[in-house]
Amino acid sequence: MAWEFDMNFEPAYGEAITVAPGISRLTVNNPSPFTFKGTNSYIVGRDTLAVIDPGPEDETHFQALLKALAGRPVSHIFVSHTHRDHSPLTARLKEATGATVVAEGPHRPARPLRIGETNPLDASADTEFSPDRKLADGEIVLGDGWAIGGVFTPGHTANHMAFSLEGTGILFSADHVMAWSTSIVAPPDGAMSDYMASLDRLLERDDRLYLPGHGGPVVKPAQFVRGLKGHRKMRERAILERLQAGDRTVPEMVETIYRSTDSRLHGAAGLSVLAHIEDLVARGEVAAEGEVAIDTVYRLA
Repeated sequence: MAWEFDMNFEPAYGEAITVAPGISRLTVNNPSPFTFKGTNSYIVGRDTLAVIDPGPEDETHFQALLKALAGRPVSHIFVSHTHRDHSPLTARLKEATGATVVAEGPHRPARPLRIGETNPLDASADTEFSPDRKLADGEIVLGDGWAIGGVFTPGHTANHMAFSLEGTGILFSADHVMAWSTSIVAPPDGAMSDYMASLDRLLERDDRLYLPGHGGPVVKPAQFVRGLKGHRKMRERAILERLQAGDRTVPEMVETIYRSTDSRLHGAAGLSVLAHIEDLVARGEVAAEGEVAIDTVYRLA
């Protein structure tokens, strides 16, 4: 198989692991079906540093970060997006270091909520987060021996930002592209049309290495992103085939399409199917009997 997920990853909890010149990774001990072995934080630089994605509110990880910083100043904290496994520790790290917090913006849904609709991922959203500096797509922050640029990659969340380490070919891809799994795309938190467009955006770049928010590095980025696109198109075809076969609801489709997937992930799988359907309805390939929602009845258009 030319393209496959890579599940090989040793988290080395509490230790700063060098993953590239001037870059170290610390992994939070928060493994789950959604976080894999845990959330990755990155430290960039040698003298005055940048920290990318401090992680969840976790005392052990906070102390590990301080140990890895070894008393060196931190000028900037970059936050890729506002899920609770990535951003909540930012406030304590900012207080400890005085660093400027940089991100695309606060948490927000990918689209307005419909009447009676709630966001099923609200519990995972860090709605209290607000950056000191909002980073625009393509904008570059200059540091001490490093320059980090914003690469706007909505889809997983509406405010998802990857970060390029300028001049190195390294992209901190956060949860947009990960070696171990596809990214969760669940409306209204995220949007499949945004996610696919963001994959195309990455294919326009010439990065040589991705350092993601969970798991190990993506060592052949272009090949992997093309594989992810193909995987999503395969899921889209599977949904259309289930509708052709007579399925009418998202749970019916999930039962067949994700029959070999951990049942703990079926809720997220249903939201992923909904994200595809939302896109298919917008493109006129699927019709909904009412508003597009998890419990709506669907058919081929």
